[in-house]
Amino acid sequence: MQGSIGRKLLGGALAACLVLGAGAALADEVGKVGVDWLGNDIVVEAIKDPKVEGVTCHVSYFDRGIIDRLHKGNWFEDPSDSSISCRQTGPIIIGDIDVSESGEEVFKQGISLIWKKQVVNRIYDEANETLIYLSHSRQVQNGSAKMSVTTVPLYGQNVVWSKGKPQ
Repeated sequence: MQGSIGRKLLGGALAACLVLGAGAALADEVGKVGVDWLGNDIVVEAIKDPKVEGVTCHVSYFDRGIIDRLHKGNWFEDPSDSSISCRQTGPIIIGDIDVSESGEEVFKQGISLIWKKQVVNRIYDEANETLIYLSHSRQVQNGSAKMSVTTVPLYGQNVVWSKGKPQ
């Protein structure tokens, strides 16, 4: 609970504004596990891809509690670590997705007061008929190499491309 309060006080409002303003997916918290007496938690959120119906991603991340923030300083950010797993959870209907090499941002939320974001990008691997989801953090400087990747294979699935399959 303390981690949740601290997160809301330090960056929740800003993160909500950025997520809503970007037109990206919203996350629903589906689990929270306390990991120590300092109020630190591991949070699990479900994210539905806004342009790919039938795909749900579960992202987990570390949410620092108030006591941990006071004890260690660095009050204004959570660690960059995250994990992701995406699966088909219904019929797949793919809208107008970015099929470029860098893909497109599906979700982002603030994990610091201003500059650090937790981001999920979707990349379409046309040669292997697969959607790739990459969870990582983005910072103005000193980017992090901490990332997690998952895939949703489209091969052999009854996939509907609402704007036509890319050529």
